[in-house]
Amino acid sequence: MTQVKKMWPLLTATHRYDKSISTLNRGHGQQIEAPILAYLIETANGRILYDVGCDHAKIHDSVASARYYNPALFAFGAPEMCEQQRIPHHLARLGLSPADVDVIFIGHLHFDHAGGLKDLKRCGCGAEIHVQHDEVSAARSGADPAVFADELLDDAGAPLSFCLQQGEYSVLPGVQAVATPGHTVGHMSLLIELPKGPPVLLAGDAADLQENLDDEIAPGTLWQGREAQAVASIRKLKALARNTGAVIWPNHDMAFYCSLPPFPGTCE
Repeated sequence: MTQVKKMWPLLTATHRYDKSISTLNRGHGQQIEAPILAYLIETANGRILYDVGCDHAKIHDSVASARYYNPALFAFGAPEMCEQQRIPHHLARLGLSPADVDVIFIGHLHFDHAGGLKDLKRCGCGAEIHVQHDEVSAARSGADPAVFADELLDDAGAPLSFCLQQGEYSVLPGVQAVATPGHTVGHMSLLIELPKGPPVLLAGDAADLQENLDDEIAPGTLWQGREAQAVASIRKLKALARNTGAVIWPNHDMAFYCSLPPFPGTCE
């Protein structure tokens, strides 16, 4: 039986970029606005965060922003993120603090999904940080430009302590980690069995948009060009949804996000 009680989608920033970043070889020259989401999952045995958004300081410090989001070097550009979109602010609106989070599940280590880790730790979060072993190895290699190396370190410059995982596993009853590589080498989605209604399958960046799912189009950014692997992961998500009755939630689709209950509304 599931231990999940409820779940909150958290809008941590928005990001305008060329659509081809989300859909491989499709949408060049078309600008889209994408939500950058995290999810807080409350269970009978603690709270889980799926992803943590961007590093607020990098966006709002002019020197850091010029360094990390230089458009001449970094195709994505800087997201738009206000103070109220930091994870600690979302938690505070629920009467919680970062210390009330027990597990942080990082689907992959790109800047818009893992950048908020140090912010949470500074605010007293002592949660285990679950990441795939292969994801960490690839991120630390420096070969992925969407990983910012300092986001893998603490404020003292030491490597962050990760609870390394290998492959699929049950985070706890009702929360299942699902391997969906392609966008990154160790990308993970999350299958969540809610107490009411159908399960939710958080695709992560295996499917940015509903279009990725409908047309089985790979994300526009891929680890070592692994398009076939990314498409196989999309098909895996769709098969899992058919077999479990789950609804797949694309990760950067503004129209889909706007269909969800506005925060602090919950999914139960």
